[in-house]
Amino acid sequence: MNIHEYQAKAILAEFGVKVPRGKVAFTVEEAVEAAKELGGKAVVKAQIHAGGRGKAGGVKVSKSLEEVEANARELLGKRLVTHQTGPQGRIVRRLLIEELTNIQKEYYIGLVLDRSQGRLVMMASQEGGVEIEEVAAKHPEKIFRETIDPLTGLTPFQANNLAYKLELPQDAVKKAAQFMMALYNAYVAKDCSIAEINPLVLTAEGDIIALDAKLNFDDNALYRHPEIVSLRDEDEEDPKEIEASKYGLSYIALDGNIGCMVNGAGLAMATMDTIKYYGGEPANFLDVGGGASEEKVTAAFKIILSDPKVKGILVNIFGGIMKCDVIANGVVAAAKQVGLDKPLVVRLEGTNVEAGKKILNESGLKLVAADSLADAAQKIVALV
Repeated sequence: MNIHEYQAKAILAEFGVKVPRGKVAFTVEEAVEAAKELGGKAVVKAQIHAGGRGKAGGVKVSKSLEEVEANARELLGKRLVTHQTGPQGRIVRRLLIEELTNIQKEYYIGLVLDRSQGRLVMMASQEGGVEIEEVAAKHPEKIFRETIDPLTGLTPFQANNLAYKLELPQDAVKKAAQFMMALYNAYVAKDCSIAEINPLVLTAEGDIIALDAKLNFDDNALYRHPEIVSLRDEDEEDPKEIEASKYGLSYIALDGNIGCMVNGAGLAMATMDTIKYYGGEPANFLDVGGGASEEKVTAAFKIILSDPKVKGILVNIFGGIMKCDVIANGVVAAAKQVGLDKPLVVRLEGTNVEAGKKILNESGLKLVAADSLADAAQKIVALV
């Protein structure tokens, strides 16, 4: 789950991470009022779930209330296109009105899970305010890392080591180390999957401040963080993904035209790979899980069909815990409810497979049976 910059900063501030003063605004009038509280000067920042806002014109320094008003009026309702949004962009519906910061130098701090080690890694770089992926690709030696032992957590020694490598002024090293410790504490306490401060800035006054902040959260831990769930902005999410989450379905929209309904994440990825191998393009990742009900399967089928790009559907089920007859009943129910008029290829194997095939054969639906994944992929690619 993603949240906005202003929300991330509010969470980090609770743990002692220093952030600029700021306020969210949903209207031009609210933006002007917020700027008044900051002395009449402010940075007007578009709030969308995507990076690269500055380069796209979504961050504007305003030296007067008139400039704040003009910039807020320009940004609110604008479709902002960045390198992370894709060409469709995102509509700006809220702004962060933030105090101006006297920046002396920009840095980068990030905290992620290194799955190869099974441990958290804190990264730091003197190259702040730029795409960290570019730094990693061109100058990997400029990114410093500390692998964190889960038993001890981030130690003061590790934080100080990173701070020294940033070549900060001596009186700022301690502040930076404290900043890193606070960031780590927030990451662990809130079950984050990513915490990224880019840029981290050293101000002319000698302060260490998070000028920007990005927090992502582990969806599997949200059940114990209702305060995080309440920050969800559904305007920033695909409606199909929102609907899928209501049924506990793992759904991710893609750009292809072949809808996929599969049980199991590994099989779902293999199905998409096989479709691409035979020249097709999957329209989604959809894992209905191991113990889905008929209602859940019906919902999954409807979500796939709600995508106007979908020209055909491939159902690939290997029944273990999931029973093939349950899948078959769900497919038939959904297809009849929506009036299916697109090619449908079904491959069933495993528990109750014969009962499932019988249900499909007697359903009256125009479907194509497949004997294997390769066979199913070739058939649906040919049909669309």
